[in-house]
Amino acid sequence: MQNKREKKMKHTRKSIFALINECRKNGTNIVLRGADLQEANLRWADLRGADLQEANLRGADLRWANLRWANLQGSDLRGADLDFAGYELSCKTIGIKADKRLVSQLLYHLCRKDVQDCPEWDELRNDERVIALANQSHVVDVYGLPEIEPQAQEEK
Repeated sequence: MQNKREKKMKHTRKSIFALINECRKNGTNIVLRGADLQEANLRWADLRGADLQEANLRGADLRWANLRWANLQGSDLRGADLDFAGYELSCKTIGIKADKRLVSQLLYHLCRKDVQDCPEWDELRNDERVIALANQSHVVDVYGLPEIEPQAQEEK
């Protein structure tokens, strides 16, 4: 039994990928529940179905990581880079800790969707606060994507 005063093990890219590979080889679950993965380089990591509940992923590089079916409930993704990551919207991603970077990025992508038959979204989509926050996403500057503009309202 682990002493509660002991520090959690700080994982390295090498140790994480070794764990992932061993689990995949043996057909066992990848369990990193509560792991300290702060600032970890997890670029291209295959974390499909991994248990990352309550994991500290602050500042982690998760670009191109596969997080499909991963349980991220309660995990801390503040400052994490999720660009091009396979990240799903499901019950397993409810309750994550996010920051302005992630929220503005998700909002930017939502504003770029062609939403049909949802007048409530039409109104929200044109709210100047929503547009302003979406345009603060790094994708505008880093990837040169166009800023969100108000949409013309159709006559009802």
